[in-house]
Amino acid sequence: MTNQTESQHFTDIQRAFAAHIREPDLHPRPTGIEDRRMQIYRELFYNNIEGFISNSFPIVRKLYTDKDWHQMVRDFFHRHQSHTPYFLEISEEFLAYLDDERERLDIDPPFLLELARYEWAELALYVAEEVIPKDNLPANASLLDHVPMLSPLAWSFIFSYPVHKIGPSYTPSEPENQPICLVVYRDRQDQVGFLEANMVTARLIELCDGNSQRKGVALLEQIAAEMKHPDPSIVINGGGETLAQLHHLNIIVGMSGD
Repeated sequence: MTNQTESQHFTDIQRAFAAHIREPDLHPRPTGIEDRRMQIYRELFYNNIEGFISNSFPIVRKLYTDKDWHQMVRDFFHRHQSHTPYFLEISEEFLAYLDDERERLDIDPPFLLELARYEWAELALYVAEEVIPKDNLPANASLLDHVPMLSPLAWSFIFSYPVHKIGPSYTPSEPENQPICLVVYRDRQDQVGFLEANMVTARLIELCDGNSQRKGVALLEQIAAEMKHPDPSIVINGGGETLAQLHHLNIIVGMSGD
């Protein structure tokens, strides 16, 4: 047997081994390997994947019976071709499966993808390597007169369902009448939290993203103009309080702008 033939034979065994691990009901175990040994691998691989997904999406897990949950995870394990070898990124792969490959069943709640995205964000922020830049504001300074910049550890989302309230005792069947703006963030103490924001606050956060020159008052003047508000001072004064709150939560960073 040539080296090339041996290499191909080994590759074929690897593929048969992987296919059987992924879905043993569809793919027979490789010839020459006893089932007792294969059972160890089947349980080891599946239990590791299932355990990590359960821990990453605890609320989603609680919404399914054991049977339905394991059927979904098994379908992910069988169907999805992951693009990363890292366990910490399995949750992102599962999210991609729900978004692109999952054939929605009657047992799937209508908010499944949104809830999974919310839970994924919590985990992703917790392990993110970015750091919040230091403030360089003068003492007791107002961000109306200085530059507010969005923290790299603050992510904004627009949802149709109140995903931050969903659990086994609350499973809405219809989306809300108005979009729900949530900011998921990690503060300087490495605690992950969320803030429910109205559309004005969501727009202010959007303008702070990548901002490096414009002062808070200029951002709020823009928002007032976009709203065609008859009294821009109301937007500016209220926005000043919002900036202070966002700064306190470490959602935005204050820069002197000098």
